[in-house]
Amino acid sequence: MPKIEQKQTVIQSIKESMEGASSAILVDYRGLTVEEDTVLRKTLRDSNVTYKVYKNTMMKFAFEGTDFAKLNDSLEGPSAIAFSYDDATMGPRLLKKLAKDMKNLEFKAGVVEGQLFDAEGVIKVASVPSRDELLSKLLGSLKSPISSFARTMKALSEKMEEVGCASAGDLATGVVKEAVVEETVEAVAETTEE
Repeated sequence: MPKIEQKQTVIQSIKESMEGASSAILVDYRGLTVEEDTVLRKTLRDSNVTYKVYKNTMMKFAFEGTDFAKLNDSLEGPSAIAFSYDDATMGPRLLKKLAKDMKNLEFKAGVVEGQLFDAEGVIKVASVPSRDELLSKLLGSLKSPISSFARTMKALSEKMEEVGCASAGDLATGVVKEAVVEETVEAVAETTEE
């Protein structure tokens, strides 16, 4: 196969890896042992992150006309690239975690959801929890007030039965004094604070 066709094949391979990628992170891998490189590749592959080493010129050609062309200024020296697909922060998060043990693995730059980040910016992006973690935190914070409200209503209902109210209408007409309602709300508030 002539050299030009080989280069076209490599460029096409990079373009295929870029398709659907939500982030691309450039790293300097010099100094990694074979064992570290094997662990790095397996960890990324298991999380649906494509990690490859390409020549810088090939990446520049492949990046032309895309958001990833913003990485061209960082393509100096040996470079490897990690493409994330479903979760834009997955690649940066895993690379940051692996870099703690692999001192020779260094961030160069990255493009996450179309925005260019330098090495420090990529580390900050890597600190962002995954989408699933953020959603579960949001749901947890929404659930807490609703649960408190439900407990308050249940305690109020029990208190109404205790003092002989037949319905919420009796409460509204003043059969139950405000003190009973306040007492119930305070009791529920104390139990939720514990």
